[in-house]
Amino acid sequence: MSIRQKSDNIIDGKAIAEKILTKVKIWVDELKTQGITPKLAVILVGDNKPSQTYVRKKQEAAEKIGIDFTLHKYSADINKEQLVEEIKKIQQDEKLCGLIVQLPLPQSLYTPEVLNAVNPDVDVDCLTNDNLGRLMKKTGFILPPTPYAVKTILKELGVNVEGKNICVIGAGPLVGKPLTIILLNKQATVTICSSQTKNLKEKCLEAEIIVTAVGKNNLLRGDMVKRGAIVIDAGISFTDEKIHGDVNFAEVSKKAGHITPVPGGVGPITVALLLKNTVTCAKRKFGLMKKL
Repeated sequence: MSIRQKSDNIIDGKAIAEKILTKVKIWVDELKTQGITPKLAVILVGDNKPSQTYVRKKQEAAEKIGIDFTLHKYSADINKEQLVEEIKKIQQDEKLCGLIVQLPLPQSLYTPEVLNAVNPDVDVDCLTNDNLGRLMKKTGFILPPTPYAVKTILKELGVNVEGKNICVIGAGPLVGKPLTIILLNKQATVTICSSQTKNLKEKCLEAEIIVTAVGKNNLLRGDMVKRGAIVIDAGISFTDEKIHGDVNFAEVSKKAGHITPVPGGVGPITVALLLKNTVTCAKRKFGLMKKL
């Protein structure tokens, strides 16, 4: 299946994800012949509807390729200390290969202490200080799934980012910051923009590649993109339970050389790479990195 839908410029994230999952399933099957079934656990705090949707998609994909999946749900009024203790308990499972704390957490819990309670060896979201430090130093064994999805899309398109002008909109710790590190490590020229950035339009018009990860509908409009640019939309927001990206797709798709839709773009690839990270952690845990 092509990564482009028919002859247009829309990147088919589902097709890329399926290709990744096909490969990961082979790895899972090989592990099972050795008596090892990778296990992924997800911690979900509160009743955030988008989070529930994301967790369900992760569960469906995991079960499809034979990864054991366990969901640990907690009420929004759990305190930070209790949640850290629960994380420690979950990690006593010898079969555990990957653990996710689904974000966002209730604001009072969203602290580095919670995320860093996750053992870096099962931190498949790559959010602990240890794994982010490894990313900075290029010594990590996994990448954060959404930045990894952006990297994968560019690779599928045959784009070498070395020397390319890339604008990353959104300086958050989940996508913008780690993605910037990954791109800088590949010798790209990166402009990272935050809510305080002045002249955002001008910075976007200079870019050959634009990646958005803000969660604000219609943030990127057609007049902000030069013709032929690659536009990757990693932003998510909901209005009346309808999902939106950051990009005004109708306007930008007329000018972009390649563009990801929302849904069906970055999201499925992120899930697939999360599961790939889980299998990588399983291989490391059981000393099989060089044998599979």
